[in-house]
Amino acid sequence: VWSYDFVEGRTHEGRKFRILSIIDEASRECLALPVARRLRSEDVLAALAELFVTRGPPAHIRSDNGPEFIATAVQQWLARIGVKTLYITPGSPWENGYCESFNGSMRDELLNGEVFYTLAEAKILIGAWRRHYNTIRPHSSLGYRPPAPETATPPWPPSGSAALHLRPAMAPEARMH
Repeated sequence: VWSYDFVEGRTHEGRKFRILSIIDEASRECLALPVARRLRSEDVLAALAELFVTRGPPAHIRSDNGPEFIATAVQQWLARIGVKTLYITPGSPWENGYCESFNGSMRDELLNGEVFYTLAEAKILIGAWRRHYNTIRPHSSLGYRPPAPETATPPWPPSGSAALHLRPAMAPEARMH
């Protein structure tokens, strides 16, 4: 089961932007975080299509009843692919708890403490936070392991290349991943 939801942020001049959070409920991995001033049902479809190509479609996808998720085009496309939709009861965000918890973490750890001067900067910092969330940040529900430590850590060194020699004093967290 995947779940998805929106969260809003603002750039320093007060202009809103939206983030589409797409979460794998089993692994807790954040699969995507598209960011734009406006995100519509077409943008939801584009994000899902990209994920379905690389990961395959999930059996189910959970969301609230926002217009971007209940749009006829989204419902019909998911049905054609064989993905069953799970819509939560209106006014019951706890029924989409994985996404709500993820969005709360993103708000607490990034959005509330960061000033985004441009939308481009927001996209970069949100992408970096997603990589940290998936590959480094411990999760209590996963035995204090990250959801996907292997997804963003390429084998090093790549075959046929010279090994990278780090100074012994360099902290492990500062090394390239």
